[in-house]
Amino acid sequence: MRHRKDGRKLGRTASHRKAMLANMAANLFLHKQIRTTHPKALEARRLAETLITKAKRGDLHSRRLVLRVIPHQEIVKILFDEIAPQYADREGGYTRIIKLGQRKNDAAHVSLLSLVDFDPSGSVAKVASKAAAKKAPVAKDKVVAQPAEEVAEFTEVASEEVAEVVEETEVMDEVVVENEAGLSEEADGSEPTVEETENSEAESKTS
Repeated sequence: MRHRKDGRKLGRTASHRKAMLANMAANLFLHKQIRTTHPKALEARRLAETLITKAKRGDLHSRRLVLRVIPHQEIVKILFDEIAPQYADREGGYTRIIKLGQRKNDAAHVSLLSLVDFDPSGSVAKVASKAAAKKAPVAKDKVVAQPAEEVAEFTEVASEEVAEVVEETEVMDEVVVENEAGLSEEADGSEPTVEETENSEAESKTS
C-alpha cells in the first residue's frame, strides 16, 4: 500500500531517482529549459520550484540546503544570483510544462520544462560579455607589443652582426692586398731577367 507516499517512482530506486531529478533541476537552471518525458517533467518541476523558493531567501543556510541537492557551486551561483532575483515578486509558478506529443520509437509522452518569463539579458551572458570586453584590449596590447619588441631586438642583433661581417671583410681585404704586394716584391727580387742570363752566359764563354 502507498498511503501518504507522494511522488512517482519512475521505475528507479530511491537513490537513482534522487540523483536523476537533481541532475534535471541542475540542467534546467543551467540551460533554462529541458525536454524529457511528461512524468519526469512533473517530478523535476516540483524539485526545481522548491529550490528556487529556497534561493529567493538568499541566506547562507538556504545556500547550503540547495548545495545538498545540487553539489555544483557554479550552478548554485547562477540560481541564487540570476534566477532567484528575477522571481522575487512571483509567489510560485516559476516553471511551465509544454506537451510536445509522443516519441516515435516508444510512443512516450514528451514535454518541455522551462522557466517562466526568464530574461536572459541579466544572466551569465551579460556578465561574460563585460568580462570579455575588459580582457580584450589587454590581450590585444600584449599581442601587438610582443612582436614589436621582438622585431626591435632582431634588428639590433642583425645590425651588429652585419657590422661585424663588414669589419671582418675589410680586414681580410687588407690581408689579401698585403700578401699580393709581398709576393710581387719577392718575384721581382728572386727571378733573373733575360738580359742578366745572356750576360752571364757571355762572360762564361770568354773566360
